[in-house]
Amino acid sequence: MASISKSLTRVYAGTGKRWAIASSSFFCSSAAAISETPSTSSPQPSKGGNLQEEGRGRWSKWFLFVPGGITFGLGTWQIFRRQDKIKMLEYRQKRLEMVPMKFNDVTPSSEQLDTLEFRRVACKGVFDEKRSIYVGPRSRSISGVTENGYYVITPLLPIANDPESVRSPILVNRGWVPRIWKERSLEISQDVEQPSRITSSSVQEGERISWWKFWSKKQKVTEDQVPSVTPVEVVGVVRGSEKPSIFVPQNDPSSHQWFYVDVPAIARACELPENTVYIEDINENVNSACPYPVPKDVNTLIRSSVMPQDHLNYTLTWYSLSAAVTFMAFKRLRPKRSRR
Repeated sequence: MASISKSLTRVYAGTGKRWAIASSSFFCSSAAAISETPSTSSPQPSKGGNLQEEGRGRWSKWFLFVPGGITFGLGTWQIFRRQDKIKMLEYRQKRLEMVPMKFNDVTPSSEQLDTLEFRRVACKGVFDEKRSIYVGPRSRSISGVTENGYYVITPLLPIANDPESVRSPILVNRGWVPRIWKERSLEISQDVEQPSRITSSSVQEGERISWWKFWSKKQKVTEDQVPSVTPVEVVGVVRGSEKPSIFVPQNDPSSHQWFYVDVPAIARACELPENTVYIEDINENVNSACPYPVPKDVNTLIRSSVMPQDHLNYTLTWYSLSAAVTFMAFKRLRPKRSRR
């Protein structure tokens, strides 16, 4: 019995040893096979994903040329702006070289007013100094010294029984005057607008005298107060309202503050129709005894804040920027050489 158990033990021991050896060899071969095959846990990029990334990269490269295209377009736009400015200045110069036309046969309601801008006209009438408007301040260089002043705009009224006079009132920009002119004008207007105490006292005093004395006194005062009508002839250019920039304050007619020329508003302040004609005096014959107002120089009417030469400079600047940013875009897309 003891011999049988020993033999079985040997058989089982040999069998287990062989099973262990076989099992170990199987697992080793399986591990080697697994290591040789690609791992299925990590995702592989598909062919469609690669195409999408390539398309996005291609479009992003084209965006590098957008700044160059924009600056090139701005430079081309400045070329067209320069041509338009040259035509506009030539048109003004031709209009100013024409012989001045008489303005007595033109009314504010005439259809000719739409085509009269920058046309030289000759007007005859009488200035109404009390309704003058001062626009400014405007600086002027006198003998190298800059002085602030104003443009004075005065209504020119028609003369009765004068066929050469204007038919209706017009606004005339007489030119530049020193600041003291506006201060004196305000003082005079304040004196005129005094309370009615003086008037009422004079009326009471007049009631005490006889009717005959009152009539004779009134007639004498009326004869003394008749103003002497001095007709003037103005040679000017028909203009329109100014277009102020965003930095110019708004006009305030109630406080007599006018910062830019607004023809309808100035006409209302002077108790004139809104379609009143506005001209700028360009008379070069200035009286040395009375140097003010100083009329506008006719050469200033054929100038602009941006001249054709300025547009040419802007064109060169934009084209230079376009070339620079386009070169930088090509430099960025150029493949880099591998260093050895």
